[in-house]
Amino acid sequence: MRGKAQASDASGIAVDGARRGRTTIRELTEPKPPRAMDVPRDKAGWSRRHRRIALGAFVALMLGGLTVVVWNLDPALPVVSQDTVWIGTVEQGTFVREVSGAGTLVPIERRWITAVTAGRVEEILVQPGSEVAPDTVLMRLANPDVEVQLLDARQQLADAQAALVALRSSQESNRLAQQAIIAEVRTQYLEAKHRDEMNQELEEKTPGLVAEVDLVRARQRLSQLEDRLDIETRRLGVGGESAVEQMAAQEKQVDRLRAIVRFSEERVDSLNVRARFPGVLAESSAEEGQWVAAGETLGRVVQPGGLKAEIRIPQSQATGVVLGQPAMVDTRGVVLEGLVSRIDPAVRDGTITVDVALPDRLPDGARPNMSVFGTVVLERLDGVTFVDRPVHASANATVGIYRLDDDGLAERVNVLFGQISVNDVEVREGLAPGDRVVLSDMSDWDDYPRVRIE
Repeated sequence: MRGKAQASDASGIAVDGARRGRTTIRELTEPKPPRAMDVPRDKAGWSRRHRRIALGAFVALMLGGLTVVVWNLDPALPVVSQDTVWIGTVEQGTFVREVSGAGTLVPIERRWITAVTAGRVEEILVQPGSEVAPDTVLMRLANPDVEVQLLDARQQLADAQAALVALRSSQESNRLAQQAIIAEVRTQYLEAKHRDEMNQELEEKTPGLVAEVDLVRARQRLSQLEDRLDIETRRLGVGGESAVEQMAAQEKQVDRLRAIVRFSEERVDSLNVRARFPGVLAESSAEEGQWVAAGETLGRVVQPGGLKAEIRIPQSQATGVVLGQPAMVDTRGVVLEGLVSRIDPAVRDGTITVDVALPDRLPDGARPNMSVFGTVVLERLDGVTFVDRPVHASANATVGIYRLDDDGLAERVNVLFGQISVNDVEVREGLAPGDRVVLSDMSDWDDYPRVRIE
């Protein structure tokens, strides 16, 4: 097969060579076309080519310039509705630095009522809101054990009093008996003394009339009775001192038992829970049938005429609060003026409690535990540039806010704020009096240096 293909190719080459070697009559008689180097140049054709090149260069140049122009153009400004933003104006004048916080109205004089003795609530006699006197019984408790203890204490007191009477009677009998002994001994002593004196007188008048033995015996008897009289007299004194001490000890025992009885009586009487303070019963936490322990809170009595405001101010803002500063308390209807009367030294839940003394005459709607909003005026500064407090304003910090021009274009500028108040903030750098700025939250447009307000 390969030989046949090579033979075929060789024969085709030979035929072509034969064809090329022969010249036909047609080829001899027809004129030959001119070669390319012999064709004259067409001036019009060259002009069209140049125009196409120039046109292409022009189009490319225009596209490049347009690209540069488009590249340098600012993106479209976002539009913010004027109804959704809060706009303020920078002012210059008196800057009032204030701090504020929520609080409540509380009574100046108040007293908690606690259970002195444990017991079961048998009856509630007074409901919250009622006026009470110091001896008003609010509720009655029951505790049988306390009553039994009172009976035992009374029995012990009666026994001690009986023992005191018996002791007094016994000591009086002993004293009288001792005095009788002394009287008898004194009589014997006087008789012996009189006999000795008689013997001495007879011996002096008539020597030898009285036997020497009788004289010695009489003198011994007299000396013995004298010693016994002295001993019995001292025994009476010692017995008297001992009797006084025994009586004092027994009387003290009676007094102790009498105090125990009195305490037990007070415990029984404390089962009748009294207000012990004039005013209004503000609250009562006990219910009938409930068992209450000693010391448990049963209610609270207040005097509604005297109220003060307890304002809770954040600890970061309370550094400048001092006693005597003016304050305003908003009762959601009436604004009351007062003075700072006390500052709590402890921080609770990140706030400091400040007491504000209020006027004696308060509105009719002012009641204990009413929610209020208080503002304390720290200082007043003149000639200060300030603006309404923006949402994200911080004291002594630089914050970016939008400043408006007359055409409604808002541009972000960096503003250095100074001291901060409840509603205003001092402007130190970045704004001038009369500038209009956006005070509301614009965090959604932080990526845009300028926005349009319409």
